[in-house]
Amino acid sequence: MGEFKDKLQGVADKVAGSVKEGIGKATDNPELEAEGKVQKLKGKGEDIKGKVKGTINDI
Repeated sequence: MGEFKDKLQGVADKVAGSVKEGIGKATDNPELEAEGKVQKLKGKGEDIKGKVKGTINDI
Protein backbone atom coordinates (compact mmCIF):
# COMPACT_ATOMS: atom_id res chain seq x y z
CA MET A 1 0.00 0.00 0.00
CA GLY A 2 2.88 2.38 0.69
CA GLU A 3 4.04 2.05 -2.90
CA PHE A 4 0.76 3.39 -4.30
CA LYS A 5 0.59 6.20 -1.74
CA ASP A 6 4.14 7.35 -2.53
CA LYS A 7 3.51 7.28 -6.28
CA LEU A 8 0.26 9.20 -5.86
CA GLN A 9 1.97 11.81 -3.69
CA GLY A 10 4.70 12.06 -6.31
CA VAL A 11 2.20 12.79 -9.06
CA ALA A 12 0.44 15.39 -6.90
CA ASP A 13 3.72 17.14 -6.11
CA LYS A 14 4.82 17.12 -9.75
CA VAL A 15 1.51 18.63 -10.89
CA ALA A 16 1.44 21.27 -8.14
CA GLY A 17 5.08 22.09 -8.82
CA SER A 18 4.42 22.54 -12.53
CA VAL A 19 1.52 24.87 -11.78
CA LYS A 20 3.60 26.95 -9.35
CA GLU A 21 6.48 27.09 -11.79
CA GLY A 22 4.19 28.22 -14.62
CA ILE A 23 2.53 30.90 -12.49
CA GLY A 24 5.96 32.07 -11.33
CA LYS A 25 7.13 32.43 -14.92
CA ALA A 26 3.93 34.17 -16.02
CA THR A 27 4.00 36.67 -13.16
CA ASP A 28 7.79 37.16 -13.25
CA ASN A 29 8.09 35.75 -9.73
CA PRO A 30 11.40 33.85 -9.55
CA GLU A 31 10.73 32.77 -5.96
CA LEU A 32 7.48 31.00 -6.87
CA GLU A 33 9.08 29.54 -9.99
CA ALA A 34 11.93 28.10 -7.89
CA GLU A 35 9.46 26.75 -5.34
CA GLY A 36 7.64 24.96 -8.15
CA LYS A 37 10.86 23.41 -9.43
CA VAL A 38 11.71 22.17 -5.94
CA GLN A 39 8.24 20.67 -5.52
CA LYS A 40 8.55 18.90 -8.87
CA LEU A 41 11.85 17.38 -7.74
CA LYS A 42 10.21 16.27 -4.50
CA GLY A 43 7.52 14.59 -6.59
CA LYS A 44 10.10 12.73 -8.63
CA GLY A 45 11.71 11.56 -5.39
CA GLU A 46 8.37 10.28 -4.07
CA ASP A 47 7.79 8.43 -7.34
CA ILE A 48 11.21 6.77 -7.11
CA LYS A 49 10.55 5.88 -3.47
CA GLY A 50 7.29 4.19 -4.49
CA LYS A 51 9.02 2.24 -7.26
CA VAL A 52 11.70 1.04 -4.84
CA LYS A 53 9.03 -0.12 -2.38
CA GLY A 54 7.30 -1.97 -5.20
CA THR A 55 10.52 -3.68 -6.24
CA ILE A 56 11.26 -4.69 -2.66
CA ASN A 57 7.74 -6.10 -2.27
CA ASP A 58 8.19 -8.12 -5.48
CA ILE A 59 11.32 -9.74 -4.08
